[in-house]
Amino acid sequence: MAFPKDFLWGTATASAQIEGGWDEDGRTPSIWDAAPAGKIKTGANCRSACDHYHRWKEDIALMKSLGVKSYRFSVSWSRVLPADGKINQKGIDFYKNIVRELRENDIEPIVTIFHWDLPVWVEKKGGWFSEEIVRLFAEYTRVVVDALSDLVKYWIPLNEPQCFIMNGHMAGTHAPFRRRVFALPRLTRNCLMAFRASADVIRDAAKTEPKIGISMYTGAFIPKSESGESVAEAQHKTFFYQSGLMINRWWGDPLIKGEPVRAYGFFSVSEKDIPKIKTKLDFIGLNVYAPFRENWFKTKEKLPAERKNSLGWVNDGRGLYWAIRFWSERYGLPVMITENGMCDDDAVTDDGLIHDEKRIGFMKDYIGGLRRAVDEGYPVLGYQYWSMMDNFEWAEGYAPRFGLIHVDYETFKRTPKDSAFFYKKIIETNGECLQPQST
Repeated sequence: MAFPKDFLWGTATASAQIEGGWDEDGRTPSIWDAAPAGKIKTGANCRSACDHYHRWKEDIALMKSLGVKSYRFSVSWSRVLPADGKINQKGIDFYKNIVRELRENDIEPIVTIFHWDLPVWVEKKGGWFSEEIVRLFAEYTRVVVDALSDLVKYWIPLNEPQCFIMNGHMAGTHAPFRRRVFALPRLTRNCLMAFRASADVIRDAAKTEPKIGISMYTGAFIPKSESGESVAEAQHKTFFYQSGLMINRWWGDPLIKGEPVRAYGFFSVSEKDIPKIKTKLDFIGLNVYAPFRENWFKTKEKLPAERKNSLGWVNDGRGLYWAIRFWSERYGLPVMITENGMCDDDAVTDDGLIHDEKRIGFMKDYIGGLRRAVDEGYPVLGYQYWSMMDNFEWAEGYAPRFGLIHVDYETFKRTPKDSAFFYKKIIETNGECLQPQST
């Protein structure tokens, strides 16, 4: 079985990580713009990021040159609504121009409404800790949908709720840099109710028939063998093993199945809240980087350099195949790979190019796992490589480079890496240049 002819080969970014222009044209700060000193490595900030705010046409032209079929990006809440009830037309126009340019270049826009950059003014009202976020997020969604839904079909209200809650409110390593461990059920309830409210607005207000999903950070435990018993054990552990907030049924079961989950000594939500949370999804977005393992991302095993990225996460493309399979079987919905990529210490060489063979090997491995899933009939809508360009990687600053396109952070010069041209070949052949993983 080949990839479907309408398969969405694309790439992905997030507003805080690439846009810059943090205080221009009416935008107010997000919690990442206002990060306290010492919270981001090397004292970096995202106030300029990749200067996409001024270079978006150039960036879309680069996407077109690679032949991408789709582009997942996020909207900056602070740019669209710089204060409660105040719509910023210049911010609206920025995103309208982007989706028009994408459509003119035959690139399908996939819009993430919230990708972690909460406005400071919303945080001052309690942020995700306050139930007021449900109303605020619904109102914000309506503004975005009113502006863009004539040209946008695919919508993702939230990106990785488990990550922005775990890192921002449990571990305190991401904005808003708080530790509220015992508030987990409250934060979960507010997130899931806000998602449902946003999804309801999209279905009610969209000018074209919408497709709605959620992007979940995930992976999978890899079975010891492909016997039925080993596969069943790995599938169970993928959804029931507890480490941080990466127990994805905590979020997926209430939202999709309408079932509360008990873990960490709490229920994720109460039974009485399920009618305000359970909703119809058209697809599940999976953000997959490393396979699940008891010691999580990193390993004490001595692995060759090509088996780890520059952050120490383990590279193993089998994890993408098993994540697709296990999520498809648990929830019965089509999947879209909304993020998958590898960071390295990429550098421009003497010939002015970036020869990132390690990333090409990563892509062969992971997209080989993707092809196996498609060959076996699992419904996959598309694959969005993370990231279109090197960018601001949250508390890690700018050292990890995930991009297909190299960014010089002093001049903002863009240079496609060898992996970008390899991805172009994948798209041109609709994946036929790759071999599926062996079983």
